[in-house]
Amino acid sequence: MSSLVPPFTLLTATQKVRLAEDGWNCRDPERVSLVYTPDSRWRNRAEFITGRAEIVAFLTRKWAKELDYRLIKEIWAFSDHRIAVRFAYEWHDDSGNWFRSYGNENWEFDAAGLMQRRFACINDLPIRESERKYHWPLGRRPDDHPGLTELGL
Repeated sequence: MSSLVPPFTLLTATQKVRLAEDGWNCRDPERVSLVYTPDSRWRNRAEFITGRAEIVAFLTRKWAKELDYRLIKEIWAFSDHRIAVRFAYEWHDDSGNWFRSYGNENWEFDAAGLMQRRFACINDLPIRESERKYHWPLGRRPDDHPGLTELGL
């Protein structure tokens, strides 16, 4: 997905965030797992995940539950080998109940640009379908679609 490596600049950190968003919007657990180190460690909500096999299993479960998943990420801060992002994604469950999930992630990268640590805090807000803000076709967010700041999120 990317060969962007530390140390990051504002430009390369912003590109890394967009590539991560694009990857997650593809909803392909195997493909997404390849941007993480083989022994990557995550905390996602209250779940602790280690390694690509667990990442694939987690993402497979996630996207089986979170239907019509669409995500927007935005850079918050960065340093030489770390990036902080905020994000929001919309999805519905198998009963048609819609949610917007808000969160923050802290990422740490190895010298090759693979993510070795990911810490995510996420809250789910039930919304009505009429309150949805993400209406692009499933997959990559179009370049002209507003980001979080422009949407007031």
